[in-house]
Amino acid sequence: MNITIRNVQFQDAEDITSIIREVGWFEHLKSESAQITAERVRQHISLCLADDSHSAFVAENEKHKVIGYSSVHYLPYFFLPGPEGYVSELFISAEDRGQGIGNVLLEQVIAEARRRGCARLSLINSRTRESYQRKFYEQHGWNERTEIAAFVLPLI
Repeated sequence: MNITIRNVQFQDAEDITSIIREVGWFEHLKSESAQITAERVRQHISLCLADDSHSAFVAENEKHKVIGYSSVHYLPYFFLPGPEGYVSELFISAEDRGQGIGNVLLEQVIAEARRRGCARLSLINSRTRESYQRKFYEQHGWNERTEIAAFVLPLI
């Protein structure tokens, strides 16, 4: 399969929406239309393109269909020698998983973080996800943090 990685564009919103909804992780998406989800994705793409504090990449196949994407946010930490890149999303469409697309997207994320002078990259992954169970990130040199707890405060 011939894969191209490029920066996200507004016209990618529908394909990204399909991938997000297909993942099935996000309960709130079950009660809203795909149109509402796509509009939110377009708004988020707009934020990602507004300044240099984010990167969003898509993987597209030879037919120019988006089959995966990743979003990274660059956070300044005063105690680090460079920003931390937080990989908030890396998803591949169900039918295209297992073909190395995640590898290529992750390579792009790492290259961009190095270009930006990041001190480190971080992400969270559910232990129930296939990518966690098959040690996707560990195979790429990532270390699971055992001494730090991740907390979430739901606001909506």
